Amino acid sequence: MAEQLQSLQDAWRDWQTKWAAMPARERRLVSVAAWLAGVVLLVMVGIRPALRTLKETPQQLNELNAQLEVMRGQAAEAQALKQRPPVPPIQAQAALQAATERLGQTGRLMLQGDRATLTATGVSGEALASWLDEIRSAARAKPVEANLTQSDPGHYSGTITLALGPGGDAR
Repeated sequence: MAEQLQSLQDAWRDWQTKWAAMPARERRLVSVAAWLAGVVLLVMVGIRPALRTLKETPQQLNELNAQLEVMRGQAAEAQALKQRPPVPPIQAQAALQAATERLGQTGRLMLQGDRATLTATGVSGEALASWLDEIRSAARAKPVEANLTQSDPGHYSGTITLALGPGGDAR
């Protein structure tokens, strides 16, 4: 550490000696070059990142506000679903079967106590989303497990396990 300090002091003294030996015009040119380098460094390190941040911030805020609105809508929907009265088991099973019948040959439903399992074979994504929306609102069923793969573009195969009745495992 002491050697490094001594080395820096020696370099500083050498620079001062060279500086004093330079003609005034060269000292002015070196000073101007040093100032220009300092200004360029300040702009590149200090000002450009700040300007970039100011430029990008409004777009990021708009994106975050859009995400916040979606989340608020989802929270309101979840709250509304929680406040709905529970559906009797017989009515829930009937709603599940009716929704599954709309899937046609691509969906098969198995009921086991407070659980139901849909086996889907090549169900379109739109039909599956519609089915999920219907069973959530009409039967108050909650998906607790999904094992789906895309069999063709936009079509899915696999199983979805649902909890029926109030509470269930999906809270």
